[in-house]
Parts: sequence; structure tokens; C-alpha cells
Amino acid sequence: MYVDRILRGAKPGNLPVELPTKFLLVLNLKTAGAMGLTVPQSVVVQATEIIE
Repeated sequence: MYVDRILRGAKPGNLPVELPTKFLLVLNLKTAGAMGLTVPQSVVVQATEIIE
């Protein structure tokens, strides 16, 4: 949305600030494992979506 406005000539300083209304935490455990990362259980339980 912002990119479109800026490309059409709007100045970034004139654009309104928009705050997110929803935050998502998506974990891809297969990729994390392939990278050698260990995701703590406390993070896993907070995830909105888990990809195994």
C-alpha cells in the first residue's frame, strides 16, 4: 500500500502512520532443523502456525 503511494509520487513523510492490529508468529521447524537451529519450546507454544 505504501509502495504504491510512493511510486505514484506521494512523499513518505506525508503518509499516515498505520499500526498493525494483528501479529502472527509462523515457525517452519523443518527449515530451522536444516539450518541447525533449535527453537525453544516456549517459542513453539506461542506460535500462531507451525510448519513441520
